Amino acid sequence: MIECKKLVKRYGKTLALDGLDLNVGDGEVHGFVGPNGAGKTTAIRILATLLRPTSGEAFVDGVSVTGDPQGVRRLIGYMPDFFGVYDDLKAWEYLDFYAGCMGIGAKERRRRIDEVLDLTALSDKREAYVDSLSRGMKQRLCLAHLMMHDPKLLILDEPASGMDPRARSEMREILGDISAMGKTVLISSHILPELAQMCTSISILEKGKLTFSGSVQALENKMNASQLVIRFACEPSEAQARAAIEKLKEELDMVAVRDGLTCWRIDTQENVMQDGEALRLLMAVGLPVCDFHRERATLEDVFMEVTKG
Repeated sequence: MIECKKLVKRYGKTLALDGLDLNVGDGEVHGFVGPNGAGKTTAIRILATLLRPTSGEAFVDGVSVTGDPQGVRRLIGYMPDFFGVYDDLKAWEYLDFYAGCMGIGAKERRRRIDEVLDLTALSDKREAYVDSLSRGMKQRLCLAHLMMHDPKLLILDEPASGMDPRARSEMREILGDISAMGKTVLISSHILPELAQMCTSISILEKGKLTFSGSVQALENKMNASQLVIRFACEPSEAQARAAIEKLKEELDMVAVRDGLTCWRIDTQENVMQDGEALRLLMAVGLPVCDFHRERATLEDVFMEVTKG
């Protein structure tokens, strides 16, 4: 659905995108994350035909964003991080206005308004004025507006910005329903744990380049790199510690690193049998083990690791 080839965007001497290559398949919910200034919004605006790249190409469903921007606009719905609404309109009037701008006939508009209000759980707010809606409801109304012309791709820049936890949960459920309809969704966000819950694939951008792109499963595999944490009831003697460290290295190829007087850490892939052998070995040399557990990497840990440049 989305294909970017060597996208470059310069603002004077500033290089916002540095040869970006990105592929998102049909029906995916793709998370687009990165530190501030990484180039996410620039890439999104190019895909939404609001910016022209300095060089490179981008396609939506095979349609060039530079060669046929009008064709791309018929395929997408774009929600920026900050958007305007007309406060003196009712919710249905707001949708009716934009549907008219899109050239949708009056009869079709009525049907589509009912459908998108139901999809975004706003049917009971049909007659409510926009300025009476909460921040989360306005976000959902904007999402309903995007769905009026039945786009193939939704591009959402920080869709949960400013929402409370309940509103974010409701937005997550709605995006799940949209994905089930076969739509492709590209989401830019800094709320990393929520992205992992709702996305099928994720890209991490830093300084205009991808540092990771793949399935959530591939990202979880990176997260499986965990530390074995061992704590002792008291500081081991030097002789015991030396003997244990040597045995861990020789027998299990584990390198123990001391973290204070009573804690060791071992960087190694999780292996239940090997962990059990390590505990047995430590007990055999008489070390007073009081805590033995795996400390798993979080999504934030992985993000910090792949963007540490």
